[in-house]
Amino acid sequence: MPRSVQAVYLKPLRRKAKYGIPSCDLQLRSYSVRNVDFFADYALRAAYYLHLPALGPIPLPRITERWTVPRSNFVNKKSQENFERITLRRLIQIHDGHPETVEIWLAFLRKHAYYGIGMKANVWEHESLGVGKTMDVSLENIKRTLEPRWAHFGRRKNLETSERVYEMMNNDTFRKTSDAPLSET
Repeated sequence: MPRSVQAVYLKPLRRKAKYGIPSCDLQLRSYSVRNVDFFADYALRAAYYLHLPALGPIPLPRITERWTVPRSNFVNKKSQENFERITLRRLIQIHDGHPETVEIWLAFLRKHAYYGIGMKANVWEHESLGVGKTMDVSLENIKRTLEPRWAHFGRRKNLETSERVYEMMNNDTFRKTSDAPLSET
């Protein structure tokens, strides 16, 4: 049997996290154990080949939903049916991953999504220490560019329209007609 076929039956390979800084938590949900375990294995293999250190699949508590429905209406209240839906969840954690690589991994999983699997991802991005100062500078630049536009906020005119109206009002022909009485038609 070829080595690539044998690898399917083995556990997925994993990379060790160097620093342990969390990059992404991917939560998989399904009603079927088979589907969620298969896709968790698939996601771990994809993470390995993208050089992402992954932990998991960590089983999360099941979500059990139960409800009761009457079998018929009105008189037969005592005859009821009970239904139950169990949602199984698995968590895959990515540590020390580059944000672009994590986005590629998530896009790959979205593209090749397995039927009956829901995915929810929490992605963390880390910035350098001086990010607050750069945000303050960019905020001042944004304020300066938006100030003339905020002056006309709530009106259905932009800055150019109000300037044109002001020019028209100062025009000699407008002044001559504005003093004349309104004509009745």
